[in-house]
Amino acid sequence: MKIYVCHSSAFDYKEELYKPIRNSKLNNEHEFILPHEVSEQTFNSKEIIPHCDLIISEVSYPSTGLGIELGWANKEDKKILFISKTGTPVARSLKILSSDFIEYTDYNDLIEKLTLFINNLNTLYFENEKAELIS
Repeated sequence: MKIYVCHSSAFDYKEELYKPIRNSKLNNEHEFILPHEVSEQTFNSKEIIPHCDLIISEVSYPSTGLGIELGWANKEDKKILFISKTGTPVARSLKILSSDFIEYTDYNDLIEKLTLFINNLNTLYFENEKAELIS
């Protein structure tokens, strides 16, 4: 699965988001696109999002750029998963884009919940593909 991870630049995303993902088993099982892993330069996510299977959006910190990326993902009818730190208020308008929300307490909790979500998503995808082949 090709997964794009979007976020605000208002926190230490390299340590708090990228590092846990790269150090997890998920990193070996899926292709994660972490837009600012190598460079802080503007990343052309508009060209990448259409080719992704899942968009994971860290929404603990509001961001105009993040909102734009979510608009592109929605336009492309991409599956969006919102993640946020427990206790962080998130915009209610996000519920228009997706009903998939995960709250996490720390890195381990984040990876555990992401693994469960992605595994469930893979199972649903496989079942749908199998049903289409049978019909």
